[in-house]
Amino acid sequence: MAAHKTPKMKIKKNDLVQVITGRTQANGGDRGKTGRVIEVYPERQRVLVEGINRVTKHTRAGVGGGAGGIQTVEAPIHVSNVALVDPETNTPTRVRTRVENVERNGRQKATRTRVAVRSGKDLA
Repeated sequence: MAAHKTPKMKIKKNDLVQVITGRTQANGGDRGKTGRVIEVYPERQRVLVEGINRVTKHTRAGVGGGAGGIQTVEAPIHVSNVALVDPETNTPTRVRTRVENVERNGRQKATRTRVAVRSGKDLA
């Protein structure tokens, strides 16, 4: 039996993303909201975004060291439901990689750069 390979994700930690699907904000959803990616789960194809997909969690006193009660925490959202925000136009965009050949120490080395499809600007 072959081991499953974790799929590549184009969204990375600290990227600014916008929710592109789901219920609108007027109906209590998160569509249109933007936030920074806190954590990426490539094996589950999900991302944890700051301030997005908040759920209430009931915790018991003493578990996890502290008082019990109701807490609101972010839950992971599927990567297909978010899009990277273009740094120039502040609109959702797709991500493309550009391969450049760079010479270092007399050797040719291929480097990949993430590029916003909408504006063509490099992404950090």
